[in-house]
Amino acid sequence: MDQVLPPLPSVFSPLPLPAGQDALARAMALAASHGAGTLLWVTDPRAVNVAVVLEPEQTLDAARPALLVAANAMADALDVLGPPELPVTLRWPATLVVNDGVVGEAVLAAAPGAAGDAVPDWIVVAIRLRFRDDLAEPGLLPGRTALFEEGFADVPLPELVATWARHLMAGLAEWRQDGFRRLSDKTLARLETEDWMRGARRGLDPATGALVLERDGTRARYPLEATA
Repeated sequence: MDQVLPPLPSVFSPLPLPAGQDALARAMALAASHGAGTLLWVTDPRAVNVAVVLEPEQTLDAARPALLVAANAMADALDVLGPPELPVTLRWPATLVVNDGVVGEAVLAAAPGAAGDAVPDWIVVAIRLRFRDDLAEPGLLPGRTALFEEGFADVPLPELVATWARHLMAGLAEWRQDGFRRLSDKTLARLETEDWMRGARRGLDPATGALVLERDGTRARYPLEATA
């Protein structure tokens, strides 16, 4: 299987990792020395495991919506590369769902000790998806799936990684240039309505990306949290 990434915009510096490593952990370890645009991806045909280092100019709290950009970028990539009309949705805050089955998630981590009201030295956004599910027979666990079972069997893993990276760059640029509104609209359009959300008006806080539910004159907030 070809494990070379297709050409990427020059802002990215790709670094392949062998199977068994974790792209998020390695990106966090290398972020200070390698800088923004470092893209680490694991050459394991069973999973999508990719991370990118970013150096935001805003505070950590204001930068947290990068998690939503990363999740939407992968949803866009799956829309482009998958079968026509395959449903790809998000489950709060950044779980990726394909055809009603969870395939993985987007995650975000910040430099250790970074305060929410301070500009972090770096953050990392990452994607972890199942491509093949070795733990269950197809269809045995109805709430869980893998991309291979949902029509992505012929999609090369490097192409999926590269497509996500391109959509990530476009999404970050759109957020920076056009503001939060388009990212909010896109996220809410993809976001599943879970039982705990029913009957509430949904919105996203433009300052932090937190989910805001308004019901009977009261508001509840569900923040975007870093994973590390």
